[in-house]
Amino acid sequence: MEDRTELADFLRRSRARLTPADVGLSQGARRRTPGLRREEVAQLAGMSTDHYTRLEQARGSRPSRQMLAAVARALRLTGDGRDHLFHLAGEEPPRDRPATEHVRPGLLLVLDRLTDAPAQVVSDRGDVLAQNAMAKALHGDVSARPEAEHNVVWRYFTDPSARELFPAEDRDRAARAAVADLRATLARRPDDARLAGLVRRLRARSEEFSALWDTHDVAVRRADVKRFLHPVVGLLELDCEVLLSPEHDQRLVVYTARPGSESYERLELLRVVGLQDLTRG
Repeated sequence: MEDRTELADFLRRSRARLTPADVGLSQGARRRTPGLRREEVAQLAGMSTDHYTRLEQARGSRPSRQMLAAVARALRLTGDGRDHLFHLAGEEPPRDRPATEHVRPGLLLVLDRLTDAPAQVVSDRGDVLAQNAMAKALHGDVSARPEAEHNVVWRYFTDPSARELFPAEDRDRAARAAVADLRATLARRPDDARLAGLVRRLRARSEEFSALWDTHDVAVRRADVKRFLHPVVGLLELDCEVLLSPEHDQRLVVYTARPGSESYERLELLRVVGLQDLTRG
């Protein structure tokens, strides 16, 4: 089902992020508002200005797949942004199966064999489904918390202590990435009542989340470099690899440090001291 209001908002915000130079156009006369003009997007997409304007005003006929592809190219959308545009227009084909919280035995075996690297299985909603011992030493044992706090997005925006694991200068970026990823998930599964309920509760509970949600950023989480302020071993700068399940509804997240680096030595220390501390706790 298409969501014309969200589609219009996404188009307006995507257009505002671009400059004429981004798309090979001259700057021209001074602009009163940032971003491209509607007629410029229409020109790049090969459509009439009136037709594009109606899309941004949530009016007119439903756009065709060809038109959506042309608009995505005109707005220089990433692959994630292009998919999000199609989802909002109601063009995403139905999923073959619903999201599951069952972690395959083979994946759990891989998790347990990663004895020197923190690793955990996380759903695309942000629910931590399984952790190895090193992940518990790094993030804390999620199974010991109330069920609502198993969700990393909920905890990040509702529990100030969750942010203490990140350096202060990294927290805004982490917040934006979490919201953009959750938006991409909701667009893929708009009929997921549990996911929609999570978003509603977050918007009601956190002004920061609500403001970030309204920016309409969308991006699926992939490989990254993350920094953690661990209370036992100090600052860790870790490479984060994200491996997707075939259905893309679960992710195996693995953290590693470059051999010979200070973070590598501290991760080794965490394997010893951190696990002992976890056992005592």
